[in-house]
Amino acid sequence: MSNGLRIGIIGGGIGGATLARSLERQGIDYHLFERASAFGDVGAGVQMTPNAVKVLRALGLEGALEASGFLPEAMVGRNGLSGAELFRTPLKASCQALFGAPFYHVHRADLHAFLIQDIPASRTTLGSQCVGVREAGSSAIALFADGSSFEADLIVGADGVRSAVRAALWGDEPATYTGHMCWRALVPVEHHPLPFVGPDAAFWLGPRGHVVTYYVKGGAMVNIVAVSESPSWVEESWTIKSSRAALLAGFSGWHEDLVRLFERTDAAEIYEWGLFDREPMAAWSRGHATILGDAAHPMLPFLSQGAAMAMEDAYVLARALAHYSTDVQAALAAYEGERLARTARAQQEARERGRTYHMASAAELEARDRAFKAAEAANPNAVGIKAEWVYQYDATSCAERFAGKCAA
Repeated sequence: MSNGLRIGIIGGGIGGATLARSLERQGIDYHLFERASAFGDVGAGVQMTPNAVKVLRALGLEGALEASGFLPEAMVGRNGLSGAELFRTPLKASCQALFGAPFYHVHRADLHAFLIQDIPASRTTLGSQCVGVREAGSSAIALFADGSSFEADLIVGADGVRSAVRAALWGDEPATYTGHMCWRALVPVEHHPLPFVGPDAAFWLGPRGHVVTYYVKGGAMVNIVAVSESPSWVEESWTIKSSRAALLAGFSGWHEDLVRLFERTDAAEIYEWGLFDREPMAAWSRGHATILGDAAHPMLPFLSQGAAMAMEDAYVLARALAHYSTDVQAALAAYEGERLARTARAQQEARERGRTYHMASAAELEARDRAFKAAEAANPNAVGIKAEWVYQYDATSCAERFAGKCAA
């Protein structure tokens, strides 16, 4: 390892794993702590939009993504009740040219597996629950439930929306329940494609809810994300079991293609959870500790950017630490300067998509759908969910921006 820094990573999810791999490639010493006793098959599908694919490419993982992922033909918006097409934006044929990278769907467990595949076991401690962080002069110390500790030049909290690191730095204020609950499920596909599921990223928009469907595992499964407005508080957890009956009841009267898909779900593998977020922060770092991903900016999944933003954070932080060598404070300032505004915008626009997707009044729906058609007519390559600004960004060029700031 090259620059003499020692980094402690709290949390081994997508963000923590990306940071570990990025530090490994930058030659920076690190150790990753994960509270689970093993890395496992967690979650379901995740959209790797072009901005995220650029990070994976820089980490030498685009080939693994291509091997395990699925390239959707288009992003298609549909009326959740009638099935009428509201917009169709090409993806497979245009993303590389427009945004510098393709757009993939991948199973979250596959993504996590190839992020951690080259991380040495000697750099990972499993079954280790962080309970706090304290400053110690020119370093920080992570404290664990078993009484152990780890001192480093920088402690990074990649430990999710209930982050112990965030609480230690900024106080233990709970995230806000947004009034949305979500089901996730997977449907095995014996013969691809299913006649009622196109090879697209499909957004079914309906009153007070929406459903996103897409293929993962090379087309061997369909991922379902079904969001419904629910005033009752629902726990934020990936592991709360639900039922096929509850899923079908939540979308009673919706289009028959969705009903047919829901009827094929594995009844034992349907999960539900509440969606929580926070207001954007003015800073993430204090002393020799910082946060990334959901610990820093939990967001609604309506832009499909939770994993992508965590990956961008991790890559940028690793490059900042390499660029500024032993000056941790300069690196943290550069990291926040690069990331704060972008992630805040993503949080805010994700909220706005919830309003747009869930409109219920006839007048609002007519105006929204007319706007979709007008945008498509003006530019057939316009992304229906207005995410061009998301996809165009390239985290891997951050070092050039750091250098420009130094020169200035």
